[in-house]
This record gives sequence, structure tokens and C-alpha cells, in this order.
Amino acid sequence: MQASRADLSTTLKESGGRFGTGFRQQTVRSLLVAGEMALALVLLIGSGLLIRTFLAMRATDLGFDTHNVLTMQISLDGDQYQKTAALADLARSSTERVRAIPGVEYAAAGCCMPLGSVPITPFVIAGRAVSGSFHGRAGTPTVSADYFNVFRIPILRGRMFNERDGAGAPAVAIVNEALARQFWPNADPMGQKLRLGRTSERNAAQMEIVGIARDIHDRTERASDPFFSTIYIPLAQNSDAYTAYMVRLPTSWMIRTRVEPHSLAPAIRNELQRAARGLPVTGIHSMDEIVARSTARQDFNMALMLIFGGAALLLAAIGIYGLMAFAVEQRKQEIGIRLALGAEAADVRGMVVWQGMRLALAGIAVGVAASLGISRVMASFLYGVESRDPVVFVTVPIVLSTVALLGVWLPASRASRIDPAQALHQ
Repeated sequence: MQASRADLSTTLKESGGRFGTGFRQQTVRSLLVAGEMALALVLLIGSGLLIRTFLAMRATDLGFDTHNVLTMQISLDGDQYQKTAALADLARSSTERVRAIPGVEYAAAGCCMPLGSVPITPFVIAGRAVSGSFHGRAGTPTVSADYFNVFRIPILRGRMFNERDGAGAPAVAIVNEALARQFWPNADPMGQKLRLGRTSERNAAQMEIVGIARDIHDRTERASDPFFSTIYIPLAQNSDAYTAYMVRLPTSWMIRTRVEPHSLAPAIRNELQRAARGLPVTGIHSMDEIVARSTARQDFNMALMLIFGGAALLLAAIGIYGLMAFAVEQRKQEIGIRLALGAEAADVRGMVVWQGMRLALAGIAVGVAASLGISRVMASFLYGVESRDPVVFVTVPIVLSTVALLGVWLPASRASRIDPAQALHQ
């Protein structure tokens, strides 16, 4: 574009016979290279933050054991399972059938499982004053007796659910550490009672807290507060209204096996279909697969940013190398005169390096400023790393500066080896 619009008279005056070395052309090229450096820095910082997120997620202790756990689902949305008693009978009979299969260790049923959706319900603590309509909100998964055994979630105090926690038994609940810390920071929640719903809902049964379970990471892509308050409820003690609401979504079965879980999938599926009178079994996945799927978005984002960041780094290196090589070629006569008049090769090399690194450092400074702002937007994608992580914000500029130095060093070395006699002759 510059060549097509060049004014011959102006070009000859500015460049001394060398086309394209005018001040305006050189300024545009310099700005483009500095912009390349700034863009490369932004993309590299983004990819660095996502790599740190990826590594943090891989190193996170989820709080439960995902290995050798198979999950399946059955859609029970129909008249037959609108009542809690019918759903509890199905859960009991189906898990008994599955546990009888050789290689199965534990089996449980419930509305939800880790890393999946869970209903959020307000609750009221008995005997405690409340300023609004409830004390707090918590996830309220309803599960059968062996749920904690399937996932090996430790019960830190109290007991697990058992088969006696049925419709005619006193209502019980297990809370997680996060809820206990928040609402009983200096007291013992064991034996305390709470009920689901708001203060205006007086018909809900009061549940006694019989256990405190270890916190688990319910959603690995959650960037902040991965542990949130949870109240586990025995499946057989749900209200009929709650059961009718929950069976609109597929009910989950979770099975811990002593062998590779998919090897038992056909036998487990057949037993569940017999117990559910032929209803189709879907969503057959191991928990390891579910964990991998839960991080798929982060994996894709990281791969994409790595590709773009790497491409930007390559383009920035080529850009600054090309600009400096072009500048050296255009200034060949000048450099030859300098050397003929006694300039040292190191002086020439330093002059070219400084000219290139000024552009690189200017671009890096702009890129750091832009990255500080953009990193706040990325906060929702991050886990286990601050949006302004000092490791990334220090390492990336150093790497980019090193690449830029290499890009300008090669033309600078070539400039310092110019033969003064040949340059003057040309």
C-alpha cells in the first residue's frame, strides 16, 4: 500500500535514493511491530493463566474417590413414581439387585451426584432468630443409604444414613463442613435441628443433624468458593411434593465396583431395568469420565490460547526480526561509513539492538497494561490462580523480551560484520 502511494520526489529526499526508508513508512512499520509485541503478550498471559488453572484443577483433591465408580440414569417422570414411598422402594430393590452382582461393592440412588446439578433450597435453623425469611441456602441432594460409601466421602462426625432412615423414622440430615463452619463457627451442630423452606412454611419436618461430611468440590469449573453449603437428605424421607418435583429430572444410580466399572455395565443395566419394569437406562459413564468432561471447557480454552499465543509469539519474533533486518539493509551505507570512520563493531551492534528493543519494550509495556485489565474478565475461567498471578505476569514479559532480543540480535550481528569498503563502493 505504501509503495502504491509513494511520491517519488518526497521519497528521494527522505531516503537518499533508498525507497521505503522514509520517516513515515518507518514509523508505521515500528508501530505495527510494537502492536504485535503487545498482542503477543496479552495472548501469552492469557494462555499462562489458563495453564496454571489447568494444573491447579488437576492437582485438586475433589474430596471424594472417583475411581471404579459407574453412574447410570433412569427417567422416572410418570404417575408411578410421584410418591416418595414408590421411589424409595425402587431405590431399595434396585440397589439390592445391583449389590448382588459379583464385583459390585456398593450401590446408591439419588437425585444428584458430585459435579452435577443440585437443587438449592432455603432453610431455617430451629430455635434461632432470623431477620429475613430464612437463615441460608444450601444444596439439598437426596440420596440413599450407601451414597457416602460409593464415593468414599468421609463422615467426620456422627454417622451415615442407613436403611432405618425411612418414612416412619425421625427426620435426619447430614451437613457438610462448609455449612457447619458458617452457621456453627463456635458451636457443635450435632443434634441441632433445621427444616427446609422459609419461615412462612411451617409444615416442613424438622431434621436432626446426625453427621458432618467432608466438603467436596461440587463443580470443578467454579472459579470461586468451590465448597458451598450442603444438606444431604435421605431419599426415603423426602416429601411427596419434593419427590414429584425431582423425578421430572432423571434419577441417578451410582455403583462402586471392585473391577473396571464399564465391564459390569451390561449386568448392572439389566438389573436396573428389571427393577424399574423395563424403563430405559441412559447416561452410562464412569466418574473419571464425568470429571474429565467437567474440565473440558477449560481444556479447550487452554488449547486455543496456547495456539493463539504461540502464533503471536512467532509473528512478533518474525516481525521484529524483519523490521530490523530491513533497517540494517537500508542503513548499510551509513553503517559502513561509521565503521570506516572508526566505530567499533560492538557500537554498531548495540545501536541496532537498542533500536529494536525500544520497540519491543514499548509493546510489552502496552501489553502488560492491557493484560491487567483483560485478566479481570478472565476471572470466571480461572481456578486456583489469581487473575493477576505474579508468576505469569513476570515470566511472560521475560520470555517475550528474550525472544525479541534474539530477533534483533541476528540483524545487529550482521550489521557489525558489514565490510566498510564494500558498503562505500555500493
